[in-house]
Amino acid sequence: MDGIADMGGTPGWGPVPSPKPDEPVFAEPWQGRAFALALLSSSVAGANMDAFRHSLERLDRAAYLEDGYFGRWLNGGELLLTESAILAPGAIDARARNLRGEGVQEPPFPEPARPDYRPTAEGPLRSVDAVPAFAVGDRVHARSFSVPGHTRLPTYIRGHAGVVELIQPAHVFADTNAHFQGENPEHVYSVRFDSRELWGVDAERFSVTVEMYESYLETTS
Repeated sequence: MDGIADMGGTPGWGPVPSPKPDEPVFAEPWQGRAFALALLSSSVAGANMDAFRHSLERLDRAAYLEDGYFGRWLNGGELLLTESAILAPGAIDARARNLRGEGVQEPPFPEPARPDYRPTAEGPLRSVDAVPAFAVGDRVHARSFSVPGHTRLPTYIRGHAGVVELIQPAHVFADTNAHFQGENPEHVYSVRFDSRELWGVDAERFSVTVEMYESYLETTS
């Protein structure tokens, strides 16, 4: 789906700030706790990393942008816990209000409905028997399509031509794994795109390299 998370290449966000050499991983203590809670929420909900990414891209604008990077991780974790019925809708807001002394009724715990998901191996890398469809140096096109669910194919890449720079190890296919529809591993390619191919002849000249599943690509004519 083309959600709020698909921001790459869209105008109006200003320059990307460069990290400082001594910048801490977590600028404030709550951010480290939020990071841990988001990972724990995904595990408790019976999800995987692709399902967690899909939860982030389904957040509304306020939950994704206004609460900051680690705030959106908390919001994504809450969405997973609610969808798997570990938490009732509104439970976190009610608990927060009670911690402020408001004395509101908290919803009862629902009956959990965690997905029946078990990975076939540790991590996302898998073996694929078929040989890669593309070779280093091949000129390829990113397919142009929109899907209702999760995808790792950025909008700004779709329909544009690039060159295969590297064949990566095969990887669990995120588009199906996010919905617990099977791992369906595919070959992955590092594809280099010219900035002017993506944004026109007036764009600053540089290259963008994107890791892409095999089914995202087709041979150029």
